[in-house]
Amino acid sequence: MKTERMTAFTDGVVAIIITIMVLELKVPESADLKGLLGAAPILAAYVLSYINVGLYWNNHHHLLQTADHIDGRSLWANLFLLFWLSLVPFVIRWIDEAGFVALPVAAYGFVLGLSGASYLWLQREIIRVNGGPDSHLARALGPDWKGRLSLAGYTVATIAAFFAPRLAIAVYVVIACIWLIPDRRIERRLTDSA
Repeated sequence: MKTERMTAFTDGVVAIIITIMVLELKVPESADLKGLLGAAPILAAYVLSYINVGLYWNNHHHLLQTADHIDGRSLWANLFLLFWLSLVPFVIRWIDEAGFVALPVAAYGFVLGLSGASYLWLQREIIRVNGGPDSHLARALGPDWKGRLSLAGYTVATIAAFFAPRLAIAVYVVIACIWLIPDRRIERRLTDSA
């Protein structure tokens, strides 16, 4: 199968996820600085979540640039990724309702961690169906320490959320910042092979 339908479907789902996230934001109750400052924490959670969903979308785009075709297992891995990303608005809403306390903050990390794990699964499936270890993607990623360390960071932060929610949030921010640094491995590989 070609990748176009999976790309189009993913683009649509990500657009819906982002739309739901912004629609879930509450408008400040007052029209002064105090009202805006009261909404700042959940607005910051929205910004972090928007960045995370955007990072997955961006990396997904690069991932599919390396693929000539996909199969059923690739489709299921992609759906698994989209499932976890679709829960981001839910956990943001939970944090908004309950506050930055242990269980909602841990759930946020759990959702991001399983998004990361499903993305790694999708990478493996794309590699498998497009030539295995000799594929463009496999050569570009190498051992993919950035992805594995991010997954470990989400795991540690999710556990830490039960003892220090603010520390967990700081780890989530650090992981997002690491991914904001452009990762040119795939682009370089595609340019070199062209």
